[in-house]
Amino acid sequence: MDAEVTIFDKIVSGQIKANIVYQDDLCLAFHDVNPQAPVHILLIPKQRNGLTQLSKAQEHNKEVLGHLLFTVTKIVELVDELKQGFRIVINDGENGGQSVWHLHLHIIGGEQLTWPPGSSGTQKK
Repeated sequence: MDAEVTIFDKIVSGQIKANIVYQDDLCLAFHDVNPQAPVHILLIPKQRNGLTQLSKAQEHNKEVLGHLLFTVTKIVELVDELKQGFRIVINDGENGGQSVWHLHLHIIGGEQLTWPPGSSGTQKK
């Protein structure tokens, strides 16, 4: 799947415009066009390098994975609505709700979030 160009690749290359919140050499953060909360930011590595999903991560991805999480702290400093709290979500695979095969973190906040998030429509017995 890594060879297929994703919408996120097109955002990184500038082919598709995005409302960018933060970027550096390794990652890019932008507002989700379909927000699930008052603040919904997507954070992606600029180079997939095999990271189509978290469960596909390998030893050589450790640096960028740590960088993504550390970058969340920088984004929180830039977005006042996140300073009272936020949630990070990574959807992995079809059953996990992943729709773009380029690892991405959802940073959501701007309101009181509830627990548990999501629903499968079934209950544990």
